[in-house]
Amino acid sequence: MDGTILVADDDRTIRTVLTQALTRAGCKVHATSSLVTLMRWVEEGRGDLVISDVVMPDGNGLEMLPQITAKRPGMPVIVISAQNTIMTAIQAAEAEAYDYMPKPFDLPDLMKRTARALEVKRRAPAAAARPAGAETPQEDLPLVGRTPQMQALYRLVAQVMNTDLPVLVTGESGTGKSLIARAVHDFSDRRTLPFVTVSAADLTSVDSATNILARARGGTILFDEIGDLDADAQARVVRMLDALGQNAPRIMASSQQDLLRKVEAGVIRQDLYYRLGGVTIQVPSLRERVDDIPLLAQHFLSKAEREGAPARRLSADAEAMIRAYSWPGNVRQLENAVRRLVVTSPEDEIGVNAVTSVLGSQPEVEPLIGLDDGDRLTSSVYKHLRRYFDLHGGVLPARGLYQRILKEVEVPLIEIALEATGGNQAKCAELLGINRNTLRKKITELDIHVTRRRKLM
Repeated sequence: MDGTILVADDDRTIRTVLTQALTRAGCKVHATSSLVTLMRWVEEGRGDLVISDVVMPDGNGLEMLPQITAKRPGMPVIVISAQNTIMTAIQAAEAEAYDYMPKPFDLPDLMKRTARALEVKRRAPAAAARPAGAETPQEDLPLVGRTPQMQALYRLVAQVMNTDLPVLVTGESGTGKSLIARAVHDFSDRRTLPFVTVSAADLTSVDSATNILARARGGTILFDEIGDLDADAQARVVRMLDALGQNAPRIMASSQQDLLRKVEAGVIRQDLYYRLGGVTIQVPSLRERVDDIPLLAQHFLSKAEREGAPARRLSADAEAMIRAYSWPGNVRQLENAVRRLVVTSPEDEIGVNAVTSVLGSQPEVEPLIGLDDGDRLTSSVYKHLRRYFDLHGGVLPARGLYQRILKEVEVPLIEIALEATGGNQAKCAELLGINRNTLRKKITELDIHVTRRRKLM
């Protein structure tokens, strides 16, 4: 890596770490805790790349981006920030930042992005300016999270919002798919135009497509739960998409179902699937971002207080209990539970008893790997095998495929079961539901190493 990097961060540790890592990689580094100093360096013509924090003692790093662009057109800026919300990612994109990374960041990942930024010119097209008088979208939505999954989602939303590519938003019920779709529209250059949500009931008549396009007026159309459309409705959507001309609306769709599996089963038209799947945004379940649960709970407590409810806080034990719950209904279920806690708790601090009472009336707690995850496993195996056959280009794979595939599944299953039972073969056999002698035979045949260790469960 070759170039001069300007680092601006008020955290001395971060400045030191970045300076050492970039210097070892072959770069020259100028580091400062002041945006004024950073801008002086930029004006003097120093540096090939800027890495800047957002909140600084003497200003906002995002607000400096237009000035950097004016002084040094084409100079890439990587924004790093502890303000881990979708707004930060979107504001960074609107200010034409080369990239955005949340704190705490992964240093090897930042180094890779820095190397790419030094090699590739920044995109020329500027994000559309916010029209005068346009409403600023409110982030009174549960689109908050510090986990890597949510940060990746924020960056993807920021990247696609001002493109014309169709977007497919997938995820379990209650994860916030419609909120993500709405955010893409509200922060895009179509924000002043209509956002039209279309359900299966809106596609029952012959003139449905004409009516929908008339309502959208070049804005955004979201086909909600596209997997629920019957054959006639799917045909109407395909014809509508094929007939789109100039000033066409942005097309989006959402689904909590595995659409590829439904395509393979012949339930969803293949041509419809490919027309809608320009970019897929996968919204993670709460089980996949457990560390965000306390943050979301606090968000909903604050939201309830702003709406006139009494101020409430969670005790440490209550927060731990909420974090440990599986939340099969995801963010929607969490919000409803928090609202009930605010109303029913007699104390300012919500304790374990109150949480137990509310969660006791919720749907039964599901394990981290439940029926839905099992369905996804089946679908993943199906896709893997499809790709495996496709890679052979019409030629059949070598004989013995059945045993080879079974071995690939058996090895991790037995190894993880042994680890979970601390290497106790009797308990492992019982867990798997097979004879102990059968387990021993499998261990020998599959060359599985068994050690006594701490149980996982």
